[in-house]
This record gives sequence, C-alpha cells and structure tokens, in this order.
Amino acid sequence: MKLRLPHAPYVANKIALDLVSSGYIELGSNMEKISQIAKHFLEENIKKEAALEEKVRLLLEANLEEIEFLRVDERQFFWMAKKKLAEEEGFILAKDDRYSHLSHQILDELIKEEVIDFGVSDTIIKNVIFKAIDGYVKIYESIEDVVIEKIENYKRKIIAGTEEYDMVFEKLYEEELKKRGFL
Repeated sequence: MKLRLPHAPYVANKIALDLVSSGYIELGSNMEKISQIAKHFLEENIKKEAALEEKVRLLLEANLEEIEFLRVDERQFFWMAKKKLAEEEGFILAKDDRYSHLSHQILDELIKEEVIDFGVSDTIIKNVIFKAIDGYVKIYESIEDVVIEKIENYKRKIIAGTEEYDMVFEKLYEEELKKRGFL
C-alpha cells in the first residue's frame, strides 16, 4: 500500500502516540509537536513521490504511440520509468528503506527542535518511529475494507465518490483508527 496525503496526519499521530507510550522518551514540548514534525516529513515525502509519478505520466503520454506500437505493457513501463527517475533524483522507493529514511529525518528534527529527550540509543527511538509507520501501512487496508463494508450496509444508499460518501468514510475511518489505538 502506498501512503497518500490523507494518511499523513494519522501516521504522524501514530508516531507521536507510540513514542510517548514507549517509555523511552521524555517530552520537551507537547505530543502535538511530535505529530506536526512527523506530518511535515511524511507529507513532503508523499508529495515528492506524487511529483515523480507525474513526471512518469508525462513521459508515458509523450511516448504513447511508440509504447502502443511496440506493445509495451504500460504498467510495467510506468514502474520501470518511475524506478529510473527515482534513482536519478535520489528518491527511495523500497518500502523499508524509505520508512527508515523517514524515521531518521523525523528523529533528527525531534532532537534538533528539542521536542524529545531520551537515554537510549537513537536506533531504538528510530525503530519506534519505523514500526509506527509500517504498522499503520499494514493495518490500513483492513480498516478500509471494514469501513467500505459498513457504508455498503447502510440502509440508505451512499454513492462512492460523492462528498457525502467521503465525509461518512472519513468519520467511520477515524472511528476504526480509534478502536485500534491509532488515535
């Protein structure tokens, strides 16, 4: 599963909750500051990936006739081009490496801003952040399935893609996150 912008606040909140409940840190600020810093780096990373994908889409469109003529699988071409551009731009695509890099960025900023203090190794704190990101990603799809099923079971039909659907989805999604300790 790929992180999208709407996920950033939830992941950031999960990071803050996990750090505070880990027992490894002392807050030099409030928990909200942890969440803000994490959200900033998550959003920045997600936006970089979106920009990278937009470049690939433009490349695909510019070469569409040749792609069709050569009968190249568009999805495969997209992935190969994305991988090549990511390498050129220094963007990390591998999930574990990407989350590790994000964890380092977040931790470095938390230390720089004196938001947290800890007496254990940096690696332990970084791993708490990494596990929060990875844990959210792993649970997201199952939460989404539960929410979609609940909406489908409403007595009144709510049409996917409408503003009402999005509002109901968001409300139910947050409820499921709360049930699972993400908020």
